Amino acid sequence: MTTTDLIALSDDIARWAAAAAFRSSDDIPRIRRSPGWLPDFTPASIDERRVELAHFRERLAGVAVPEGDVAAAVDARLLGSVLDRVEWDLDVLRNWERDAVFLVGQILGPWFDLLLPRPPFSAAVEQGLIAVARSIPERVELARDNLARAGVGDLARVAALELAGIDARFAASVDALDAVVSPEALAQLRALAPAAGASLAGLAAWLKDSAADLAVSEPVGRDRFVWFLRHVALIADEPEELVRAALQDYRRAVVAEVVTRNRYRDVPPAPLAESIQVQVARQEAQEAEVRAFSEAQGLLSQPDSLGRYHVAPMPAYLQPLRFLGVSDDLTDEDRLDVDGVSYMPDPQPDLPYFYAANAQDPRLGIIHEGAHYKQLALSWANPDPIRRRYVDSVANEGIAFYNEEFMLLAGLFDDAPHSQEIVHNFNRLRSLRVVVDINLATGAFTLDEAIDFFVRLVPMDVETAREECAMYLATPGLAMSYHVGKQQLLRLVTDAVVAQGGTFSLRDVHDRVWANGNVPFSLQRWEILGDRGDLDAIDAYDGTLTGA
Repeated sequence: MTTTDLIALSDDIARWAAAAAFRSSDDIPRIRRSPGWLPDFTPASIDERRVELAHFRERLAGVAVPEGDVAAAVDARLLGSVLDRVEWDLDVLRNWERDAVFLVGQILGPWFDLLLPRPPFSAAVEQGLIAVARSIPERVELARDNLARAGVGDLARVAALELAGIDARFAASVDALDAVVSPEALAQLRALAPAAGASLAGLAAWLKDSAADLAVSEPVGRDRFVWFLRHVALIADEPEELVRAALQDYRRAVVAEVVTRNRYRDVPPAPLAESIQVQVARQEAQEAEVRAFSEAQGLLSQPDSLGRYHVAPMPAYLQPLRFLGVSDDLTDEDRLDVDGVSYMPDPQPDLPYFYAANAQDPRLGIIHEGAHYKQLALSWANPDPIRRRYVDSVANEGIAFYNEEFMLLAGLFDDAPHSQEIVHNFNRLRSLRVVVDINLATGAFTLDEAIDFFVRLVPMDVETAREECAMYLATPGLAMSYHVGKQQLLRLVTDAVVAQGGTFSLRDVHDRVWANGNVPFSLQRWEILGDRGDLDAIDAYDGTLTGA
């Protein structure tokens, strides 16, 4: 049983993070904030975070975990990982002063995030939108100060591209709120939009002009990356082992895709949905079919309390700013009675990679983003509050990636030959992400080389590749999470099959893993299998960030 001291510490860290943690463009670490919240990225605020971090570490060190209490020991390690990530973000990545893409997200991202839940919007949300719009000119200047001191040229160029036409795009987002927010709020937003848009456009011009004079991007380096693996992700493998495993899976995926394409070469390609309304209706029906399939096959429990995962037309107020993050609302711990939603553009030729797949067969999104929604909802309902909170993406993304091929093997796509082909192509992408992530971290790839690598070998469109690589350059360890997590989960399930023999149940192991889906698999192995092998290897590591 988890000690009350650990739960109290976790609650205090969560409250602190709600105020002090930076805004994330990814949906898995997303924290639902109070309307009007604005991330603070001034140097003084960084110093304050370091002081708070030291206090939390002192408290964690003082918690006595009862001997033999594996659950409490796991929870203590979760909190240690969360705190080590704070140091990693503040003092290694330093995106708060180096990364223009990240800083644009801190400036404009809260606007985007407030608009992700479905309307109607409360008066508090309207006031939050006004606060964000009013803050933009001042916060642009703060970001420029940081970047002038420590900015990186590669990321400045990407941010400048993302901000192209941003004054008109922000104005379009505001105008699209007509009849969505109150007339009074709309009038205030329209009055604030010109200054906000002009300041953002000015930032884009400055980034373009200044990029050549900013610092060259520097990899975190192998030693510090290993520290991240051991302290934050709680992974025992060496970086080179992760790359080799990914390349092996990539080759398998390429052959599987080619064989599948050849097998069904005479089957016409599945057409795109005729309209977004058709896609929405099809997805709703297929989401119910996937739930029924999982229950009938004994794959994963679908409790009545679990909400639904749906898609909806991309709102006009989000469309111009789509680059700011994943356009979905997977809800949160306090909204378990709300269905998850992912916003989709109108089906048309030349859609970006994942949108195109979903327009062809909505189940291709259900097996990944829908798996995220289910895992998060089930984890948010975990009786242990420490396990409801984000730790690292390897477990979360590993579950969703594992679920893709697992559902293919289970027979979900027996009626859709070309969707089978796309699942194998997903595997190509997720496997190659490990190569890109680690090579960017070690400096073997430049940003342009990483983009080209994705475009040639997945293949994927340049827009999606640029967005992914820019995020991965600034956040090493995220791109690898899909494949590394999948391999760790495959290993866990395989070892459970061997250990449990005839009593093994896919449903039982999946139910346990999904409910603990925020917990790194090295810790889940300890609880489920009694295997401390990975943890012993992690504990044997004696490297430090200062010595890296």
